[in-house]
Amino acid sequence: MPRVLRARLVAFAVGTTAALLALSPAADGQTAAYRAPRLAGAGVPNLNGTWQVANTANWDIQDHPAQSGPILALGAWGAIPPGQGVVEGNELPYTPEALVKKKENQANRLARDPEVKCFLPGVPRAMYMPYPYQIVQSTTHVLMAFQYANTSRLIYLTKVPPAPVDTWMGYSSGKWEGDTLVIDSRGFNDQTWFDRAGNHHSTALHVVERITPASADVLRYEATIEDSQVFTRTWKMSMNLYRRTGKDASLLEFNCVEFVEELMYGDLVKKK
Repeated sequence: MPRVLRARLVAFAVGTTAALLALSPAADGQTAAYRAPRLAGAGVPNLNGTWQVANTANWDIQDHPAQSGPILALGAWGAIPPGQGVVEGNELPYTPEALVKKKENQANRLARDPEVKCFLPGVPRAMYMPYPYQIVQSTTHVLMAFQYANTSRLIYLTKVPPAPVDTWMGYSSGKWEGDTLVIDSRGFNDQTWFDRAGNHHSTALHVVERITPASADVLRYEATIEDSQVFTRTWKMSMNLYRRTGKDASLLEFNCVEFVEELMYGDLVKKK
């Protein structure tokens, strides 16, 4: 090929590529929004599947380095993995009194953390424990079945009356705002923690969660926390939820109650 013709072809290719990039939505910082598959008969995103986080928020929702666990005899087995926080701004706006309780919880976490005793994890902690969970969705309800302690949540996509009693998992209602499922939960007891680091709340806890499909295998999760008895303002955490696929995507039984019977009731057993 003559040198002049080759140079013209190269110039044409470069110019064409530049023109296409200029017309591309990404050229001005914009990308096409992901549109998730629709739930049959509903026209809203289909969230059905098995999901799990890939972070260390269950150990501590704030930034934390690797450190030894509360039982030194376990060595590396009980070590706390390092992790980046999921809290916006990495700050929890505790009242002075509530901060004192948080530090006491952390110092005595083996005795106080409800996870040690296999109690229900509460919301939002159930969403980022290191276990998978399954979302089963219909046009009127969203069921979340968690592997940990066989826990479940039922989210009503219709109006829910005020919670008659406080519970571990609260009472939840949901609605769709575009492709985002917005879950409003109240009616909690004060027995659950946000993590193993002792971050806590009161019965005034109000949680608003937002779940938005980001791709075929990723959900963007946000939770806004309000509790006027513990925090001076609302705060938010966010993270990704990842789809579990393959043969190991099914939930298995993790009935941890039997693991803590001796811990909790051993002193009540009559010795022969």
